[in-house]
Amino acid sequence: MAKILGNFRLALLIGIVLLVAVMVGLHRGMMDAAYWMQFSRFLHVFVGILWIGLLYYFNFVQIPTMPSVPAELKPGVTKYIAPVALFWFRYAALVTVLVGLILAELIAPGYLRDALMLKQPRTTIGIGMWLGLIMAANVWFIIWPNQKKALGIVQVEDDVKARAASTAMMASRTNLILSLPMLYCMIAGAHIG
Repeated sequence: MAKILGNFRLALLIGIVLLVAVMVGLHRGMMDAAYWMQFSRFLHVFVGILWIGLLYYFNFVQIPTMPSVPAELKPGVTKYIAPVALFWFRYAALVTVLVGLILAELIAPGYLRDALMLKQPRTTIGIGMWLGLIMAANVWFIIWPNQKKALGIVQVEDDVKARAASTAMMASRTNLILSLPMLYCMIAGAHIG
């Protein structure tokens, strides 16, 4: 059992196989447009949890802990853990946004337009969408370019590296702040209008 659960790819594959088994078992013969809309919602929530979970990992764990990590151990985080976490972080943000936009159009023609224009009754979900779009832009256009410098993926002078680390942290904290109303609006918008 340890060999199975100790292997990330195998454990993920088993989870996917179980997902497919549940999907086929529950919805055999009923994979119509409504089914695919619900599957899109599942995918949107799954990658959204991955994205926001990593945002919270960075802000609740990694950033506050790094000052107390001994200098000789910091490369373990900056060279191995952070680059992988940032890969999943930025692509989870991208897929969350793309699937969310597709899902909005699957719900009803014009739903996405009305939400982004903050028209009633789509105002709440629209605010959540705009916050999510701002957060995804922060990930791709501020956090990631600056983290590449801060982590040494892109070679820069030490003063540039320090400024990049600070900028990435501030953008990450901005996303932490925005995530709270974004999550509220996404949940409220999907259930109360």
